[in-house]
Amino acid sequence: MLEWLVAVCVVILALFIWPGTKYLLGPIAFPQRPGVSQLAAGSDGARSACAEGADGTGKKTRTVSLICNPSALAKYLQKHCRTFGCYSPCGGWTWRASAFLQSAYEACWPCDSSVQFVRDNLQLSDDGLVSLDWAVPSYHRRRRTSSHSTSPVLLIIPNSFGKITRNVVKLCESALSHGYLPAVFNRRSHNSTPLTTLKLQQFGDPSDLREAVRYIRYRQPAGRLYAVSESSGSGLLLSYLGECGSSSYVTAAVCLSPVFRCQSWFESGLCWPLQWALALYQKICLSRYRTALGDIMHTDTLFSSCSLRGVEEALFCQSGCVGSTSGTSSGCGASGAWDAYWERNEPLRDVDEVAIPVLSVCAKDDPVRGDAQSSLPLELFETNPHFFLLLTDRGGHCGFSTQSDRSAGSAAGSVVATSTVDNRGTNWSHKVMLEFFRATTDFFNAEERAKQFAARRRGLGGAAGGWAFRYRSGSTCKRVPACSHNIHAIYNWQRSYTR
Repeated sequence: MLEWLVAVCVVILALFIWPGTKYLLGPIAFPQRPGVSQLAAGSDGARSACAEGADGTGKKTRTVSLICNPSALAKYLQKHCRTFGCYSPCGGWTWRASAFLQSAYEACWPCDSSVQFVRDNLQLSDDGLVSLDWAVPSYHRRRRTSSHSTSPVLLIIPNSFGKITRNVVKLCESALSHGYLPAVFNRRSHNSTPLTTLKLQQFGDPSDLREAVRYIRYRQPAGRLYAVSESSGSGLLLSYLGECGSSSYVTAAVCLSPVFRCQSWFESGLCWPLQWALALYQKICLSRYRTALGDIMHTDTLFSSCSLRGVEEALFCQSGCVGSTSGTSSGCGASGAWDAYWERNEPLRDVDEVAIPVLSVCAKDDPVRGDAQSSLPLELFETNPHFFLLLTDRGGHCGFSTQSDRSAGSAAGSVVATSTVDNRGTNWSHKVMLEFFRATTDFFNAEERAKQFAARRRGLGGAAGGWAFRYRSGSTCKRVPACSHNIHAIYNWQRSYTR
């Protein structure tokens, strides 16, 4: 009872005091390495500011920064992704200006949506079950999409606790409105997925996700595959991309408010009320399997834990028989098992093997991820050409509320409310995701066309130079002089070969 009272007091305090403290005491200062937002356009550094926004006082202050390694794709994104610089966070005395409140709103508040879900339960190689929830509009009579559809598939990975948040539902709405086929991946025992084996998915184990991706490729072989993760679900997505490398089948990926340094986040990344709330949610979801899980773990330790580390250790880091008195609740054994667990599950363990563009959208005032300086691996984005960080001054955790959200709420019922509501229909981070997917796809298509054109020109140049290669049915080619009457035939073969 005392814990609930403390939690209510914290919420009330944040509700009435926090939104205005920024404007009385100034913006929150986060420690930064020099030059994160102040990099000049022509410097040799890796960071580049991509947007400026007005703070209401007539002065221009940068609100969004694109931190990345200079590359052709980075320049293309800066030129064609206009949404990157169109973020105007909420200000003034409103709850949307509070990072904590807008984060809680996106995570806990119910969402009135016309989206429905059609579930596919997938039996894995070890007889376990995961599920894919395909989002469809409520008016959609044909519940199943044809396997001959060329529509792109958007694989959505929610947070590691299995909570389907308002942000995920809105993400499905945005994807449907832009022609995607959204599919939400549910781990074992998450979101009413039955637990058929005494095995739970570890934090960064991508084996189940790999089988789910194979099923998606089997069901939609003609459509491109994109992936997006929310919050701590980014650990699973990054682990999958790192382990699979160029065989991931994913064209591009986006991480919304990701958690990168997961071991330290489980140990001390969250304040006590949030740790307690998330641990309580996990225990409620696992309580229906308490008897079955008692055969492989100490359930008393599990359900008496009040921290994320305690729950994770009880689930995956216990050794020895359940009935034994030795256990690993303390000492070097527990510490060693915990460190070994994160050696296998740290999301960035194989980050050098990632072979596709990955955009991370983060806010400096994220109350869940923690301090921006210590929790964001800036060196990764500065050196790896596949990783891009879009860092905002404000936005909370998966919140990113904008001025248009606030103005649309006050304009409800007016004549001009229709266009305003249309503009606010898509969350800013979702617009960024969709534009990033479009831009990367266009960039790759342009690169492919350029390579094909160059190959064709090389074919013409070789024929005009007096020598060409004539194709034969065997494995050998004969070098013959290129005469005027056979240049056209040789070019036609070269053209079909390059395709």
